[in-house]
Amino acid sequence: MLVVGLTGGIASGKSTVSQYLRELGAEIIDADVIARELVYPRSSAWQEIVNHFGREIIDEKGFLQRKKLGQIIFQSPAEREVLNKILHPKIKQRIAGLIEACRHKKDVPLIVVDAPLLIEAGMIGMVDEVWVVAIPEELQLQRLRERDNLSVTEAQKRLVSQMPLQEKLKYAHRVIDNSGTINETKKAVYSIWKQVVSMV
Repeated sequence: MLVVGLTGGIASGKSTVSQYLRELGAEIIDADVIARELVYPRSSAWQEIVNHFGREIIDEKGFLQRKKLGQIIFQSPAEREVLNKILHPKIKQRIAGLIEACRHKKDVPLIVVDAPLLIEAGMIGMVDEVWVVAIPEELQLQRLRERDNLSVTEAQKRLVSQMPLQEKLKYAHRVIDNSGTINETKKAVYSIWKQVVSMV
């Protein structure tokens, strides 16, 4: 069974592609969902994060305030590295277990690991193919500002905190252009789906 790593820059439309692949019948393993589960109040990862970043990043119920934490890590590469060292090994371990569980399902044509930091977190060895969702940087900046209500400076800080698209493309087995309409993107994804599923 083919395991695909789906990645792309922030606000590139990776979630749209992932959702469509789910509709087509793929089993989606979402790294962001796993990351949120891992930092549930009183979990070991939560404790490590609070110990390092302080209790001001949690709300009155003990949940991480992702926006506050995001402001810290997007401004400081060192702090971002601390968070990644806490979370990445745990995320990889959970994903490995889910991939193994999916392999035993007979009706799954494709396993997709949806992970924004697939390459940066060293997860390439866990997948058979890397698919990169790509859009021009100016469009990415525009979509990010609109989505998260950010200033130009804030949005640019988030973009430069990530691996550049050109670097990600070096790892890509397939590239999905998401700069057009949703229907155009769906057509491109479906074309790849037909090729890949017929191979498995």
